[in-house]
Amino acid sequence: MNDRNNEKNDIIDDDLYEEIDEEELYELVQEEKRKAYARQKVEEEEEKTKRPFPKWLFWLIAIMMVTNIVAVLPNTFSIPAIDFLMTSAKLSTDEQVSTYKQSVVVVEAGASKGTGFAFTEDGQILTNHHVIEGEKRISVGFPEDGLFNAEVVASYPNVDLAILDVDGKDLPHLNLSDQTAFEKGDHVYFIGNPLRFTGIANQGNVIGYKQLSDWEQPVMMLDAPIYRGNSGSPVINDEGEVIGVVFATMHDDTEGRVGLAVPIDYYYQQKNLESSD
Repeated sequence: MNDRNNEKNDIIDDDLYEEIDEEELYELVQEEKRKAYARQKVEEEEEKTKRPFPKWLFWLIAIMMVTNIVAVLPNTFSIPAIDFLMTSAKLSTDEQVSTYKQSVVVVEAGASKGTGFAFTEDGQILTNHHVIEGEKRISVGFPEDGLFNAEVVASYPNVDLAILDVDGKDLPHLNLSDQTAFEKGDHVYFIGNPLRFTGIANQGNVIGYKQLSDWEQPVMMLDAPIYRGNSGSPVINDEGEVIGVVFATMHDDTEGRVGLAVPIDYYYQQKNLESSD
């Protein structure tokens, strides 16, 4: 079992996520500057033998350099950060989505940062097992209700889920669906803390189920912009109920880059197994 869990975590941590490479961005800009400077020096030497270097040509080169940098960046980085920030801002004006966001928390466990969401008013929180795995000091932050220390009260590594508990009352919370019911193409919302942002609302569509080699049961596959930090994000249907929990992304041979979510059915199955023991 430990070997299989380790294999799953390797997939999640190494293969299924993307990050913005700031050093690569810096080097790209510096390289463009060096190229422009070298071109300028060559042209200056040539002009010295002919006529004084016109100022208008200098500014034209400078403008072209900046234009080249701007043109290269979208082709270099695949993460459409501006797009999902604009989508989140638009969705957040919707009263229902704004209400959902109040129940979604930032989960910090050691160096790990992920997402979770309250599903009871007294502070039970659902997140991924891999977000809190091996950590004793865990905190969660609500958008309006502040920071709480959290305790792991249940963990189900075979379906990558964990239950946290905080000392709170009358907390905003989401309703869990009784079952993972959906049709292919159904619209869903998800809210989380991708990359360095918090409380980002986004949307997508359910593709269907996907059988992974290291899972006993199939997981949900989503056509949705999911990134590192979205682990633990609730997948919310148009009735406002949680039908799944985001845990990773992957490249599918047919669908391309997709999000993966644990069906909420698996949470109920684990609870029932726990009760029977």
